[in-house]
Amino acid sequence: MKRREFLMMAATGASLSVPRVFGALPACGGTSSQLDARATAPDNRGQLLILIELKGGNDGLNTVVPFADSAYYTLRKHIAIARDRAIALDERTALHPALRGLLPIWQSGRLAVVQGVGCAQDNPSHFRSMEVWDTAARANVYRRDGWLTRALDHWPATRPRIVTASFGCVEAGPFAGLPANEGRGDAWARVADPDDAPYVDGMDADPGAGDPVSRDAPDASRVLSHDARGFRESIEAALRTVVDAASPDACGAIRLTLDGFDTHGNQPARHAALLGELAHGCATLQAELMRRGRWDRTLIMTYSEFGRSAHENANRGTAHGGAAAHFMMGGPVRGGLYGAAPDLTRLDADGRLPVAIDFRRLYATALGPFLRLDAIAVLEDDVKPLPLLRA
Repeated sequence: MKRREFLMMAATGASLSVPRVFGALPACGGTSSQLDARATAPDNRGQLLILIELKGGNDGLNTVVPFADSAYYTLRKHIAIARDRAIALDERTALHPALRGLLPIWQSGRLAVVQGVGCAQDNPSHFRSMEVWDTAARANVYRRDGWLTRALDHWPATRPRIVTASFGCVEAGPFAGLPANEGRGDAWARVADPDDAPYVDGMDADPGAGDPVSRDAPDASRVLSHDARGFRESIEAALRTVVDAASPDACGAIRLTLDGFDTHGNQPARHAALLGELAHGCATLQAELMRRGRWDRTLIMTYSEFGRSAHENANRGTAHGGAAAHFMMGGPVRGGLYGAAPDLTRLDADGRLPVAIDFRRLYATALGPFLRLDAIAVLEDDVKPLPLLRA
C-alpha cells in the first residue's frame, strides 16, 4: 500500500580544530545495494528530518569563507569577510562570524559542512532552479511531484507513521504533488499564524474557505503550511505541532523556510542578519530536541536554489551563482568538512563556481542511511549518499 493512500492533510575569530576533514567525494554512478545494507539496520522509529530552506539563493562564499585564498578578497573587495572576523575551522576554511551560534554543534562533532553543492546544469531563474531542487529531478527533466512526496509513496505501511509539515512558506516545495481543492482527503488547508497551528493529532485545523479537509482517517501523514511571522516562530510551531504532539515513535519530515537571501545589493548587513537567524534557530533546535530526547534521531539539512556569483557587483551585492556550501547536522552526523574547497580559478563566464557535489546526494543521505528508504527508487536515479552519518 502506498503511503499516499493514507490521509494527507496538507495545510500548507578563534581557530578551531577540525573533527574530520574529507577531500573531494567520489562521483555518482555504478551499482548500489542500499536496501541490502539496511536489511539488518536499526529501525527508524522517531527519526526526524528537518529541512531549512534558505530562500533566494544563499551566498555560500560568505557563509563558509575561503579566507586563505587571496582571490576571494580580490573578487570581493567590499563584501568579503575579513580574516580577523572569520571563525576558522581549519587553516583555510572559516564560518561567517554571524554563525558563531553553530560552534557548539561543530565542536561536538555533529555539524558537517558540505562544500561545492549544486545542480550541474544550474538555472539562473529562482522559479526553475527551486523547482529542480524541490523535485530532485535532473535539470533537463520537468516533473510535478516533490521528492518528499515520492518518499511518502515509498513509505511502508508497516513502519511507524510519518508526520509532515511545512512552516514559513505557502508553496508546497518538496511536498509538491499533493492535490488541492479536489474534495479529497489529501487537500491543502492553511493556517495563517504559527501561534494558531493545530496540534498534529488534534484534527482541529481551520481549513479556510473552500479548502476541504477529511476527518475520516485516524492514522495519517499530514502537511501543515504556515505563513510564518518569522523563523523563530516557525521553529516554535514545528516543535509544538510535530515533535510534542506526535507519538515519540512517529517519524517527522519538516520544512522551515528562512527568506531573504536574494542579496543583489547591500549584502553584508542583510546577509549577516539572516545567518544570525539561521545559527540561532539551529542552536534552538538542538537545545530543544536534546531536552526532548530527540536530537540523536534528528537530521537537519540546509538547501537553497543556488549560490551567488564569486565576484561582487557595483551595489555591494552578488548575482545568482552556482555551487555553494550547505550544512547537515544532528545526532547521527559525523561532523567535519566534506568535499573540496572552492577553486576560484575555475569560474564560468558568469562568475559562478562549478558544482562538485550533486545536490541530490544530500537527499540520498536523508532518504537512505537516515530514513531507511530506497533512495534510488525515490530519486529515480543512482545517486549515492554522502558518507557523513554514523553507523
